[in-house]
Parts: sequence; structure tokens; C-alpha cells
Amino acid sequence: MSLARLKIRPDTIKPLQNGHPWIFQTGVEQRLPAGTPVLLCTPKGKSIGFGLAEHGPIAVRVLGKNPDKVPDLLRRRIHLAADVRKRLLTNNTNAFRLINGPGDGLPGLVVDIYDDLAIVRLYGKCWERHLDGILDALESVEYIRNIYRRFGVRNVDGKTGGEVLSGREPTDEKIIVENDLRFLVRPKTGQKTGFFLDQRENRAFIGKRSANLRVANLFSYTGGFSVYAAAGGAKHVVSVDIAPQAIADAKENFKLNDLSVSEHDFQVADAFHWKTKQNLDFLICDPPSLSHSKKSDNNAFNAYKDLAFQNGKQLSKGGLLATASCTARLTRKSWEKAVTEGIRKTGGWSWLWHASDPPDHPVSVVHPEGRYLKFSMLYRMR
Repeated sequence: MSLARLKIRPDTIKPLQNGHPWIFQTGVEQRLPAGTPVLLCTPKGKSIGFGLAEHGPIAVRVLGKNPDKVPDLLRRRIHLAADVRKRLLTNNTNAFRLINGPGDGLPGLVVDIYDDLAIVRLYGKCWERHLDGILDALESVEYIRNIYRRFGVRNVDGKTGGEVLSGREPTDEKIIVENDLRFLVRPKTGQKTGFFLDQRENRAFIGKRSANLRVANLFSYTGGFSVYAAAGGAKHVVSVDIAPQAIADAKENFKLNDLSVSEHDFQVADAFHWKTKQNLDFLICDPPSLSHSKKSDNNAFNAYKDLAFQNGKQLSKGGLLATASCTARLTRKSWEKAVTEGIRKTGGWSWLWHASDPPDHPVSVVHPEGRYLKFSMLYRMR
């Protein structure tokens, strides 16, 4: 295999030897076309790594210490990831993340599974050159019949929509199963790749703790948490989202699980400013990512603080607040500080439980930047 030799700067050697999956543009002496397989060398010419040249702030996506044929590497790592998911996930779930970038040794590549459909998202332009290898590996996974690529990553494709890579074009609506519950997803147009797969474990956790409670689900999207709460015996569930289509799909998800739409409430409203007419027993707040650049980090911090204050006021004593953040730029420490500053003005509160990334979203131990999901539950003491 022919590899281009790429020298890295001295201060990049240690992170590379430690296994970090990225080399930034400041760490290399030259740039190569995205997708070029490269042998990473010290200034003295010693080979210490292997990867793919990248476009943008990241200069190289690192794939390992020793060079390998990219198609062979893709097949091995995708099959290993599929085997791990099979061992970790239950049989009553057919929607999950198959490839989670660096956590599966393939930085810049994400693959989500919806029954027999694989949705591919490229977060690294380097992978466009190796789409055939990705397809070959995915087509050899026993349960995958159709493969579709979703666009929408600014530094990679910069466009909307998607394209069929293999098999048939997916329908606009697809029914999936998660923990024996059924959900309508829109793999071609929905948020992310159609569903927030990373909250599956937290949805189940809440569902088991909602019996006989008055529940509100803010930023509900298509009602994932709401369905679990209602299926778990909640007395009344309010789903709030600013998108009319999301609320319409939430109603459909209730119907798919034989849950009464008329006994619960569905509101098209701005969840940042929503207020209940009577205090709640349980409030779930899972907003979208609130910062994508350094200059907006402070605004995100303040938004989480304001949400905690607004939500805390709406819960009765003994009430539960389940709150989450998918803003990768904010650390858990910073996010919890924002929540604490907001909620302490509404009464006495205690942290009950904390969670992070689910089993199908592995995070490399040398890539803490990949740990983006933060989920916690608090209760009001007084």
C-alpha cells in the first residue's frame, strides 16, 4: 500500500502516541488532499502513526499506530462494533448507533441503525474518498439491507437531503422498536438521523419512575420521554415543542403504543418560556445543543441557568427534575454549575442520579471531547 509521508511537529508527538484521534492543522508541516492515507512521522522521519488526511481545522484523522489497508480496517472495525452492540443491546430494540466515530476507531464516521436501514453521516470529509469501503463493510453486516447517507455537515457536504448508497430508498416514515415500545421516525428529514438514540437508557429510566405522576416533557421533539412516561403509568403527560410536525408525530407515537392522546396534552410552544398551570411532580428538560463556537459558550451557560430557574419553580416539593445537555463544548462541571446557580433560587434541591453516554455511543478513553451527553435528576427537598 502506497502511503504519503507526513511530518508532524514536535508538540504533536505525545498526543499522537497517547492515541488521540485528531491532529490539528497547527501540528503538521503540510496539508494533503482529504482522504489521502498518510504515514505520520516525527521531524526525524520515524513512523509513529497512520491516518487519513482531512480538510479544515483537523489535518489528520488518526486510525492507529501501524499502517493498514483502509477497506480491511473498515471491515474489521465495523464488524467488531456490530458484535459489541449485539452483546450489549437487548433483543426488544432494533434502533441503535452502530459506529460512533473515535469510540469505534473510525473518527469522523457515524452510522445509525433503524431496523434494516443504516443511516451514514460523514463528519470527516476524508471518508468521502472511502465510501466504497464503508459500503462493502456495512453490506456484510447481516441485518443491514438498505444504506442511506444523510447530508447536512457543513465542513463536509454543506447541503441538505441525502442519497441512497445501497438497496432501496427509505420511506419518509419508518417504525422502529425500542424496549418494546414503537416509534415513528423520519430517517430522511428528522433531527440527527431521525431519532435521539442516545437518550434510550434515560427514557427507560424515567418510564419506570413516572407512575401516577403529573409529567411535563419540554423540548419533547416526537415525544420519546413522553411515551415512556405514559406507558409507565403517568397520570398526565404534557409534551411541549416549538415544531408542529414534531408534536403531530408525538401524537402518532402515543397511538402506536395504544396510549390515549385525549388523556394527555400536546402543545406547540417555545419550551424556553413555557409555564404550567399547576405545579408538576416530574419535569423533563432536554434542549438541543446551545453552543457551537467559543463565542456562544457563555450564552449557553446562561440559558441552562435560566432553564433550571424556570423549571425549578414549576415543581412541587418532592418533585423531580430530569435535565440534560448535549452541548459538547460545555463540560459536565460547567453545566452542573449552571443548573445549580439557576435552581438553588427556587428552593432546596439535591442531585439524585447522573448518567452519560449509552453503551452504543462508546467514547475513546483518550478522546474526552467525545463525551458530550450529560443527564441528571434532582429532587426538591423544600
